Amino acid sequence: MTTTDIPVGKAASTAPAARPKASLASRIAGRAGSGVVQVFLVLVALFWLMPTIGLLLSSLRGSSDIAASGWWQVFTKPAQLTTENYSELLSNDIIINSLWSTVMITVPSTVLVVVIGSLAGYAFAWMEFPGRDWWFMLVVGLLVVPVQVALIPVSELFGEIGIFETTFGVVLFHVAFGLPFAIFLLRNFFAEIPRELLEAARLDGAGEIRLFTRVVMPLGGPAIASLGIFQFLWVWNDMLVALIFADSESPPITVALQQQVRQFGNNIDVLAPGAFLSMIIPLAVFFMFQRQFVSGVMAGAVK
Repeated sequence: MTTTDIPVGKAASTAPAARPKASLASRIAGRAGSGVVQVFLVLVALFWLMPTIGLLLSSLRGSSDIAASGWWQVFTKPAQLTTENYSELLSNDIIINSLWSTVMITVPSTVLVVVIGSLAGYAFAWMEFPGRDWWFMLVVGLLVVPVQVALIPVSELFGEIGIFETTFGVVLFHVAFGLPFAIFLLRNFFAEIPRELLEAARLDGAGEIRLFTRVVMPLGGPAIASLGIFQFLWVWNDMLVALIFADSESPPITVALQQQVRQFGNNIDVLAPGAFLSMIIPLAVFFMFQRQFVSGVMAGAVK
C-alpha cells in the first residue's frame, strides 16, 4: 500500500498532536532556575528585607548617631554598633510589662481560637445535628462583620459586667472575632478527609472524641498551624482593640510604643529596639511553622 492509499482519517489520527504553546508565566517559571534569575530574586529579597535591616541597625546605634546620620553609616563606621539600647530596654519597666501583657493576651487568644475552632469545624463537617447548615451560614455571615461595628456596644457590655480594661476582656474580644474565620477554615479542611477513613475508625470502635483526637487532628495539622499563625499575628500586631479594651496601666507592646512616641518623641534609643523586638517575635513564630503554613494553604488546591 502506498502512502497515498492511507485513509485520510487514519493518517490524521496517527499524526502527532501539536503541543500547546507555553504561556509567558510557564516560560518564566521554567527559567527560574537560571543563575541570573536567582540573583534577581536574591536582590528582591534583600530589598524587601531592607526596612527590617534598617530597624535592626538603628536599634544598635546610639541616639546621637541616629540623629546625626542614617543607619547605613554603620557599614563605614561599625564602631557605632552597641547593645546599650537593649540594656536600657530591658531595664524599662513599661516596655517589659507591655511585652508580658502582649504574651498574656496573644497566647490564650490563639490557643482558644484553635481549640474551639477545631471542635466546631469537626462538628460542622462530620456530625449531624438540627440546623447544622443554618448555623454554618450564620458563621459565614459573621465573617463580614467589621470589628469597628462592635467597639461601642462591646465596650458598654464589658463595662456593665466589669471586664473593661482587663486582659480577660481583650482575650474574649479576640476569640469572639477570630472564631468565625477559624470555623470556616477548619470545617472546609476537615470536610476533605475521606469518609472511608472515618468509617473505618468507627468500625474499629473509635468514638467521636477518639476519632477527633487520633484521626482528624493529625490530618488537620497543616490547617491548624496556618490558623494559629494567622491568629497569633493578628492579635500580636493589633492596636485598635488593645487601645480601647486593654488596661491602660499595662498595655500591649503596640500601645506602649505608641505612648512612648507621644510622650517622649526623642527617645529613639528605646523605640527602635522595642519596635524591632515587637516585630521579630511574630516573624520567628512564622518561620518556625512555615512548612505547616505552606502545606495548609496549598491543601485546598490539590485534592
